[in-house]
This record gives sequence, structure tokens and C-alpha cells, in this order.
Amino acid sequence: MTVAIRATELVKSYSQGVKALDGVSLEVNSGEVLVVMGPSGSGKSTLIRTFNGLESLDGGALDVLGERLDATHGERQVRAIRKRVGMVFQQFNLFPHLSILDNITLAPIKVQKRAKADAEQRAIELLDQMGIREQAHKYPAQLSGGQQQRVAIARALALDPEVMLFDEPTSALDPERVGEVLQVMRQLAESGMTMLVVTHEMSFAREVSNRVLFFNNGVIEEQGPPEALFANPRSVRLRSFLGQF
Repeated sequence: MTVAIRATELVKSYSQGVKALDGVSLEVNSGEVLVVMGPSGSGKSTLIRTFNGLESLDGGALDVLGERLDATHGERQVRAIRKRVGMVFQQFNLFPHLSILDNITLAPIKVQKRAKADAEQRAIELLDQMGIREQAHKYPAQLSGGQQQRVAIARALALDPEVMLFDEPTSALDPERVGEVLQVMRQLAESGMTMLVVTHEMSFAREVSNRVLFFNNGVIEEQGPPEALFANPRSVRLRSFLGQF
């Protein structure tokens, strides 16, 4: 089994000595779907954002697809990782003045120097995969939240990443739109994509993930396969957390 990401004793502190990450170590295997869940403010989003250099580290080290990130890394490593690791955020972060097609092709053309025709063909294929091919020439404001998030996923996939990071991708959506995005993520998982997903969607965690991490106070409090973790949570905090759903 190939390790895609290895985290060793990660530390990240914010103001007043609050540690968002307090010595976190874990491995993510290629092809694994790992769900990270936990209460608000537990550090789970900080964790996933370190994996592509969006959050700096105060201590420890990350090996992401052979690139090393630590407290002293430079922009070269971050750029190398971002070419191979896609990320989808809570907010869609689409450029409102660009069409859907142009939103998706911008990075392949500018960053990867792909020919425009090739980038557009790939974008149309991805929009077809997302079930929204007919939206290619519209603008973000003309789409629903669920459609915009599917565009954001297509935009990340347009760079042909080896790993996909999802930071609460359904939290900004109306309830009736959540299923649209989760279905796309299920299909992506079935294709063998390595995925790390911060989410409160318990059905996705139960049905799709290979492993679930429960994050609390900057540490991994409990982890395991979903069937074991949901059926027999060991920690009091995890039992309390699951009782909310």
C-alpha cells in the first residue's frame, strides 16, 4: 500500500497559545477515503489545509506525494503540491465575472500551459460527469449552490490531481442541494481517488469512507473503520458528538 500523505507530530498554534494541531500524526494511503469529523473549532479544517500549504506549520513535518512541508519549507514545495492536490472549500470561490467554462479552464491554461481547446474539452467532460454540461456558458450567479459546488469540484479535477481535499463542501448548501454534491463525491471515491473529507455528513462517512478520524482539541481522539467507530465509540466526547445527529 502506497502512502500518499504522512503527517508527523504536526503542531499549529494560534494567538494566546491555542493549539489547533497538537502533535498530530497520521498516514493516508493512496486510494483511501478518509473522513475527518469533530466539533467546531477542533482543528479539523486546519489539519486538512496544511496538506496543500494553505496553513503553515509551527512544528512537525508533512510528506505529501513525496514533497516535504515543515516549518521551514519554501514556495517551491507548496507549488509542487498544489499541482497534484486539488481542494474544494465550503464557499465555492468561483470567479463571478467568468463563465463556468472559463472558471474551469483558467488554471489548466495558465498553470499547466495546456492548449485552450484541450482544456475546454476536458472541462466539458468534467461538467458532463457532474451532470451540469448544459451550464457551461452560464455565470456562477445563474447557478444554484449545489451546481456551483459541482463546478468547484470540476475545477479542482481539471488539474488531474492525485489527491482531493474537501473542507466541509456541503455546509454552505441548502439541504435539498446537499445530495447532489455528495453523489458526485461518492462517484469520485468509487473511481479510486484518494480523498480527505472534513464533513458532518454522517451518511457519507458511514457509507463511503474507509476510515474516520474524530478530531477534538487539536488531536485525533479516536479513529477506525466507520462501522466500528459509529457502532462502538470509545470516547465520551465522541459518543456525545454522534448523539447530535
